[in-house]
Amino acid sequence: MKKYLIQFKPFLLFIGTFFFAYIILTILYKLYLNSFEANDVDGVTNIVGRNVEQIMNLFNCDIKIQKNQLSPFLEVWYNKKRTVRIVEGCNAVSVLILFVSFVIAFSGKFKATILFILAGSLCIYILNVVRIAILTVLIYRFPENVHILHGVLFPLIIYGLVFLLWIFWINKFSKYAK
Repeated sequence: MKKYLIQFKPFLLFIGTFFFAYIILTILYKLYLNSFEANDVDGVTNIVGRNVEQIMNLFNCDIKIQKNQLSPFLEVWYNKKRTVRIVEGCNAVSVLILFVSFVIAFSGKFKATILFILAGSLCIYILNVVRIAILTVLIYRFPENVHILHGVLFPLIIYGLVFLLWIFWINKFSKYAK
């Protein structure tokens, strides 16, 4: 058994560090979410909604984003039609937790790790805001394709970016890059 523990030590350290970071970040995020009333929209989701509205206003879109009166989500009105909802799961925090946990598990030098986490998180956040804005327009124009757009194409794009960032991190900056 000791032979296997020694042989698989790098893998076991990665898995242990990844799950430890993931669990801690998830617990912190759940504590954050629990600080809001059950029918309220959390602060991060509100910021995402404002940023979606700002980016769409840059392109002179007829856009209005408002909180739903009965449920904890934001309604996106595009060309006077309610097109999509922005719920807590749309704010990309769970994707960021996954991204950060992986980078921590494959950490490199402290400064490089922190800078990469910040830069990568910013890229993921910006892509997510752009994703919601584009999704709003596409669902307005092609409502029959909601499933493929929301359920397949756009998750593929955001998780694809996360995967590419991980590959870049491992090959350039992690302690395993050599």
